[in-house]
Formats: sequence, C-alpha cells, structure tokens
Amino acid sequence: MVVDAWMQHPTRRMLEQDWLESLRRWTGEEFAAEVPVGRTIAAMDGGGVDVGLISAWYAPEGVLVSNDEVAGFVAQYPERLVGVASVDVRRPMDAVRELRRAVRELGMCALRVVPWLWGLPPNDRRYYPLYAECVELGIPFCTQVGHTGPLRSSEPGRPIPYLDEVALDFPELTIVGGHIGYPWTVEMIALSTKYPNVYIDTSAYTINRYPPELVAYLRTHGRSKVLFGTNYPMISPEKALSGLEILDLDTEAQDLFLSGNARRVFGLT
Repeated sequence: MVVDAWMQHPTRRMLEQDWLESLRRWTGEEFAAEVPVGRTIAAMDGGGVDVGLISAWYAPEGVLVSNDEVAGFVAQYPERLVGVASVDVRRPMDAVRELRRAVRELGMCALRVVPWLWGLPPNDRRYYPLYAECVELGIPFCTQVGHTGPLRSSEPGRPIPYLDEVALDFPELTIVGGHIGYPWTVEMIALSTKYPNVYIDTSAYTINRYPPELVAYLRTHGRSKVLFGTNYPMISPEKALSGLEILDLDTEAQDLFLSGNARRVFGLT
C-alpha cells in the first residue's frame, strides 16, 4: 500500500490564485478551469498510490476549497480519498467550531493550516485554540515547513523557533510538517527526533531532490518519523515516486515510509 499524506483536489477558485504562478513555471503544469475528481484518481493510479489525503484550503482571500467540497470529493471515492480539514485562523472560535464539525460530521482525519497563507507562524496565539481542539478530537495538525514555492514570505515556515515552541506547549499534539523543511531540513529533523509526536512528510519534492540529511534519517533512526507525500496536483504521484530505489531503504523502512507511518499517524484502517 502507498498513502499520499499531502494532496489537494483543486477547485477553480484555488487554481486562479496569482500566488500559484511561480509553481506553474516550475512544474510546467496547466490545469483546466474545473478538474474532475476522476483525474485525481487517475493520477494516483498512475503512480501506484492507493489512498490520498486531500485537504480543504482556507485563506485570507476566502475559501478556496471548502470542507464540504472535500467531503463531496471523498464521497465519490471513499476507498481512495480521505479528507483533511482547514479553517480560517483569524476567527479562532468559529474555526474551532468548524473543525469540530468537519471531524465529527464530515469525517475529516486531520487539520491542515498553511502558515504562509496567513502570514502567521504556527506559534501565533490565534492557532492555540485549534491545537487544543486537535488534541481533544485526537487528530494531527498538519502544516507546511520550509520555504514557500508560491509568491509569499518563507519566514513562517521556519521550524525553529516557531514549531519548536508549539511542540513544547502541546506535548499531546501530533504535528506533521509537510514539504521537508528545506532549507531548514536539519532543523526539522531535529524537532522530529526531539519530540515523539512530530513527523515530516516529503510532499513538494521528488525523490532525487530529497536532501542527503533526510535520506540518512529515513534509512536509520527516522524510519518511523517520515511520511510520503506529493503535493498533487503540483507534483504527480508517478513523478514523486520515480527513483524510489535510489533511497536504498530496507523493506521495513520502505513500508513505513510509503504507508505504515501515515496509517498510524492518521488512524487509517
């Protein structure tokens, strides 16, 4: 089994955002105004991905992919897709109520907030009610670490001190840092090693671009702490998994990386 820990099935509202222009240049990808869910499933099939975690996107510009839309996508392919919630962090109590609804009524398995969208690092006070609710609901908090591909400031993606302080304040919170953390990969590895509930996912990077430090971590004491991800549709599963053999992982490490860690962290059956 292969589980993709970071995907999104985009709406037209999301694809029209100006800050995606840099990613279009990097990937050479152009997307139709509306993307059928079947295209996402076909991309998963093309790369051998069995289950994909697709996220809602809430931003200062508005709701780009709503929790209800994600639930609708999942309903079309319930054996292949799992929903991840998002919320408007500027309204903390409304955000807590929406997260609670998304998990309890819509079946979402995690919360994802992308700090560069809001210009707020993850130790900002507006996130803290959400962290407490994630602990109460028993779900992970997923976030982006490292520089931003889109045309926004990279500063909120620094693992230290921002995510370090969150892990200290909420030792019961499971945190998944997506996008490796480059150019602060060593900092992200340090946090994942330091805290039992902090993990890394490899979304937004193809295997031949994994930093050497991450590959060494995957092969050794970090084998239970790294999850495979693509950041689809910006990188296809087929492209993201190409060259898997160059990681030189033993059977246990490869199984944990491709699915075991994600199934444990997100409570997937």
